[in-house]
Amino acid sequence: MTARLKPSWQAALALLLVVIALVLGAMTQPEADAFASPAAGVAYPYLGTKSVILGLIGLAALGSMLRLRPLAEALVLFVGAHGAAWLLLAGIGGFEGTAKAPYYCALTAAWLLGWRCVAVLSSMRPAERWERLALNLVVPALFGAWLLILWEAVVRGAGIPFILLPPPSAIGARIVNSLPILGEDVRQTIFKAVLVGYVVGCAAGFVVAILADRFLFLRRGLIPIGNLVSALPIIGVAPIMVMWFGFDWQSKAAVVIIMTFFPMLVNTVAGLAASSHMERDLMRTYASSYWQTLFKLRLPAAGPFIFNALKINSTLALIGAIVAEFFGTPVVGMGFRISTEVGRMNIDMVWAEIAVAALAGSVFYGVVALLERAATFWHPSIRGG
Repeated sequence: MTARLKPSWQAALALLLVVIALVLGAMTQPEADAFASPAAGVAYPYLGTKSVILGLIGLAALGSMLRLRPLAEALVLFVGAHGAAWLLLAGIGGFEGTAKAPYYCALTAAWLLGWRCVAVLSSMRPAERWERLALNLVVPALFGAWLLILWEAVVRGAGIPFILLPPPSAIGARIVNSLPILGEDVRQTIFKAVLVGYVVGCAAGFVVAILADRFLFLRRGLIPIGNLVSALPIIGVAPIMVMWFGFDWQSKAAVVIIMTFFPMLVNTVAGLAASSHMERDLMRTYASSYWQTLFKLRLPAAGPFIFNALKINSTLALIGAIVAEFFGTPVVGMGFRISTEVGRMNIDMVWAEIAVAALAGSVFYGVVALLERAATFWHPSIRGG
């Protein structure tokens, strides 16, 4: 079942912006010059396509205001918004920095239609499981796509210097042309330092949390120290680890262990205390031992806390390994590449490394989240989702 949305104010505002763009005239400066000197023989942008861009936006906005069925409305908005955005980006290519007010009006109007499209899709409640899964993938994909579209359009339209902010297309081209280098960096940083440090740090924190729960003096002594160590700056710890363990991945894994150990310790101790007194009293009436109570009651109750620590550590591990590589590493690694390419002013390569790191971190977090859903399916937060 799908909830009907209110009339589309985004579509009404998009129509207003289309009218403003028509009144203001040329979308770029070279386009205006073409009418002054038609014999110049230059392929000016948007000649013949401006009406198509504004027409797509206008028709999609009108279709949205006709109160179509949600899926039909989303399809009309998708075609209008993304078709106009593609034509805008294609027309500005080669004429960076020449955009005028109508260009930004058309871009904003297309973005409003994209916003409305995502809102309509988010309001849909399909009955089939595969349809819900498809919506859960499509909505964030569209949202992320529009972030890239706006980034590309603003950078090219305003002529922002490449060294300050390269457009996503340049970053994508650099990724495609540097796959062997990026692959070696990922292998060194993620498959060695991050994964080893993450597994060892989380496992050690979990085991020590069990011991701290069993022995009161450990719990009272370790938790305050854990809070203190968690506040240590990584830029102070990383050089020390490099001096202790050398320049290879082992020193970066040591930094990751330190960063992931105490979040796991603190969250696991808190989770082991999450079961209620009534539940523990019931286990005692069954003459359960400490270990039986631990494995059958307290650890399952601590599951959401433990997975919360695992998700937090999935991002901390990547950040820790990359920052640690700034302080000494072999001539490979994501942190090493970022620091050296900044010095060479190869900003597109820096952004390529950032994009790959963000993608790897998202995949890492997503895998942990899927494991959480499988392991704690009984929890209200999972059943509610």
